[in-house]
Amino acid sequence: MFKFLTRRPLWVNVIVGIILALALFFIFLLSLDWITGHGKSATVPSVAGKTYEEAIKILKKAGFDAEIQDSIYVDTARPMTVIKQFPESDEIVKSNRTVLLIISRSIPPEMEMPNLIGYSFRNAEMVLKNMDLRIGDTTFKPDFAKNAVLEQLYNGAPIAPGTKIRKGSVVSLVLGDGVGEKDFAVPVITGMKFGEAKEMLEEYGILIGAIVADADVTDTLNSYISRQNPERFDDEKRIQHIRSGQTMDVWVQTTKPAKDSLDDKGGRLKDPGKKDDELF
Repeated sequence: MFKFLTRRPLWVNVIVGIILALALFFIFLLSLDWITGHGKSATVPSVAGKTYEEAIKILKKAGFDAEIQDSIYVDTARPMTVIKQFPESDEIVKSNRTVLLIISRSIPPEMEMPNLIGYSFRNAEMVLKNMDLRIGDTTFKPDFAKNAVLEQLYNGAPIAPGTKIRKGSVVSLVLGDGVGEKDFAVPVITGMKFGEAKEMLEEYGILIGAIVADADVTDTLNSYISRQNPERFDDEKRIQHIRSGQTMDVWVQTTKPAKDSLDDKGGRLKDPGKKDDELF
């Protein structure tokens, strides 16, 4: 073979080499379509919602391979069903392409129960949703923190933060109804400055409701309360009671009420733990 090459002039060998290289190059170009399957395309069938076994059969029949890319938990989907596919259905791609599948898990993953105590209902709802937990029944119990989470329950029993719980589980919440458990006599705030009365009421969890001011009132905090609702006594002169979380409406004016008859209305706010006649 070497004699065959050495007997010919060098330029002849160079030309022969170039011709062989060009021939191989053109053969490669001509076979490229066959190697890559160029021109052979197919429409990807839809397998979303199908079981994994059904999806494999449908894709193989259409000329595609299938491979599981990932698995996720979806509480509304049957276990081992196709949630998503890549390429998506009805796309035209090359034949024999591998279709990637995302399927639903048969067993939901576990996570730690968050601490929702003290959260508002809306914030607690968002936290549960973001963690793929479902909110169950909501019940109320007396507490002046209205709509605040007081207890978190799982299967009817309290569940501590950090406890392992599966995704999709139902968590029930106990919320405050905005009213305290203890009631006490309605305080007399008529004749007091609005700012002082407001501060005193807030210590007992009583809220100021409507504020009706005279036309000349420019400084509400330093105005005087001329009327309140509810009053300390009802029409039959019985002491009325109020709870934390409830509201009182007030009427204010610039001057202190001329008639200072607060004593016959029962005195100031009393301690809820004392009897009605044990006033401050």
